[in-house]
Amino acid sequence: MPLMKTGRYGRFWAMVATSAVLGWGAMYLNTYQFDHVLFSWTRVFMALIMGGLMTAVMMAFMWNMYPSRRMNLAVMGIAFVLFMAGLGLVRSQATVNDLAYMRAMVPHHSIAVLTSSRAQIADPRVRKLADGIIEAQVREIAEMKMLIADIEHSGPRGAAPLPSRSTALTPEMKRRAEDGAR
Repeated sequence: MPLMKTGRYGRFWAMVATSAVLGWGAMYLNTYQFDHVLFSWTRVFMALIMGGLMTAVMMAFMWNMYPSRRMNLAVMGIAFVLFMAGLGLVRSQATVNDLAYMRAMVPHHSIAVLTSSRAQIADPRVRKLADGIIEAQVREIAEMKMLIADIEHSGPRGAAPLPSRSTALTPEMKRRAEDGAR
């Protein structure tokens, strides 16, 4: 296969990598303020998912532009691996420790502050909910930043992962939600 034709694959991967990096950066554009932009492995995992999807879609649309069926199939295989690796990592959070968790949650909470403070809300119940979200998220961002600084300075207080509480909607949580919706 002539070098000119195989070089197309390098250009293809450069497009995918550039798009994935730009997509990773774009995930921070909806943070409320700049100091809420912290490096997040969760966003890297999402960029892997986007990279895998972009690879498959771009190759499917441009299949005939690339000369080697074998290479095209390999590209699709790599797309699948990228997608599945990103999906597995983002869903399991297996590589996310205390600091990585909080560095991911600060920009996530910041998005809630942005949308809750700028949405054009007319229903007083929804405004009350949004204001409660703003208050909780701003406080939690401050707490996470303090914990990040403390753990970076003094180390974590625990050595083994602790189990999380249940994610089920408890009767008390449901009652509070119903009260808020009235």
